[in-house]
Amino acid sequence: MAIPIYQVDAFSAVPWRGNPAAVCLLDQPAAEEWMQAVAAEMNLSETAFLLAEGDGWRLRWFTPRLEVDLCGHATLAAAHVLWETGRLAAGAEARFFTRSGLLTAQQRDGWIEMSFPSTPPKQIEPPPGLAEALGVSPRYVGITNQPDYFVVIDEEDKLRACTPDFVRLVQFPVRGVILTCRSGGGFDFVSRFFAPRAGVAEDPVTGSAHAALGPYWGALLFKDTLETYQASPRGGTLRIRLAGERVLISGQAVTVLKGELTAQV
Repeated sequence: MAIPIYQVDAFSAVPWRGNPAAVCLLDQPAAEEWMQAVAAEMNLSETAFLLAEGDGWRLRWFTPRLEVDLCGHATLAAAHVLWETGRLAAGAEARFFTRSGLLTAQQRDGWIEMSFPSTPPKQIEPPPGLAEALGVSPRYVGITNQPDYFVVIDEEDKLRACTPDFVRLVQFPVRGVILTCRSGGGFDFVSRFFAPRAGVAEDPVTGSAHAALGPYWGALLFKDTLETYQASPRGGTLRIRLAGERVLISGQAVTVLKGELTAQV
C-alpha cells in the first residue's frame, strides 16, 4: 500500500517561502532505518512521521542525517496536514507525543499556535573560535538545552550578511547556532539558525529555536507577546506568546506537494 507524503512550506502563507518540511502519514510503525532513509531521500531540513496513537499522534522528526528531539516547523506542517486532510476535525486540538513530551497545536484566526516548553538560554563563556567561525562580535553567548549556542549581536545588517565558515562551525558539539539581534523596524527581533552538524547548513525558519528566543527577548523587552522574523533567504514570520513555563509559537503553512511513497515500511 502506498504511503501518503506531503511537502508543506511552514511559517509562510504563500508557497516557496518559510521552511519546507515533509510529512509522512503512517498506518503502522516504521523502522527507524526506513524513516531515516526517507528523510535523506526528501533532503529537507526535517521530515515528520505521524502515526495515530490513543487520543493523538506519535510524531518523530528526522533531518537527512539524524533524528532530532524537537522541531517546530515540521510540527506546524504536521498539524496543518492533519486538519487539511480531515484526519483531524477543524477546531480540534492536535496532540503530539514526542521525544520532548506532549506538544499541542490549535487553530487561531488563520494561524496555527503550538505550545512548546520554555527553554531560555543560560549564559556561558564564548567557546574558543565560535565568533571567528560566525564572523561576528557577540555581546552575549548562551546555550540552550537542545543544545544550541545562542549568540546575540548588535546590528541587524551584520546578522543578515553573516556567512559562517561551516567547516569550522560543524566542529562544535551542538545541534546548531542561533544568531539573533534586535530588529531595526517592523519586528521585535530577528534571527538566523545554522546547523551543519545536523546536515542543515542554514535552517530557513526554526520554530524550536523560538522556545529560547521568546523568553530571552521577552525578558529584555518586558513583553509577553512578540512578533519576529527569521532572516534566511526564504524568510518566515512567527508570533510568540509567553505563558509561564510554555512558549506559544504561531505560524501559517501552505501545502505545495502531495504524493505517495511506494517503497514500503
